[in-house]
Amino acid sequence: MKNVLPFLVAAVVCALPRAEAVDRDRLVTEVTSCEAILREFQADPATAIPPSVLKRAHALVIVNQFKAGFIIGVKGGYGVILAKKASGQWSVPVLLRANEASLGLQLGAKSVETIFVLTDEATPRLLFTHRFNVGVDAKAVAGPHAAEAEDDNHPLIDAPVLVYTKSEGLYAGATVKAAELLRDDDSNFELYHTTNTLPELLYSDWVAPVPEVIPLMAYVQKIAP
Repeated sequence: MKNVLPFLVAAVVCALPRAEAVDRDRLVTEVTSCEAILREFQADPATAIPPSVLKRAHALVIVNQFKAGFIIGVKGGYGVILAKKASGQWSVPVLLRANEASLGLQLGAKSVETIFVLTDEATPRLLFTHRFNVGVDAKAVAGPHAAEAEDDNHPLIDAPVLVYTKSEGLYAGATVKAAELLRDDDSNFELYHTTNTLPELLYSDWVAPVPEVIPLMAYVQKIAP
């Protein structure tokens, strides 16, 4: 047994870097899938967020959640938040976890993709306390699409959270209780190789973007300069 133990310890130690790499690969996939969700939304006139809404965004949250209940009751998922800094530059995407959603999913739907446009400075900072209930901690309404948002003074644009989703049955101005978003500091430590947490990632320049997140940052900067 004494002769075997050193080999077992060595095997575990050798396996650790590989396990870490696999985990980081998953986190990178989450970021790139959120980028794909945003691009798909913007490519379809039926789901695209109008420029007049995007120019008022202080933060964007992109969420992918998975169905666990009958018709409604999505539980489990992930997302990212990007914040617009005072300089006009967007932050690195910061990983989040998402709990339940109540968006009126159609029968047979297996997932729901949602983009939250946060239109004031205070709402993104609700995540500083680790947990943010969309529609409870801040009023959330279904965001206007191009036809409704042609007028920059459209009253819906002044809501703290505008919700865009591919689920059916939501209409502009409908009150939405959409999701519980949670900080995921451990995942961000792993992705960015840093001990800085969500506030610093969103609002400081202390953490350089890793190559895998630059395409999402560049795309957000392009559509919401």
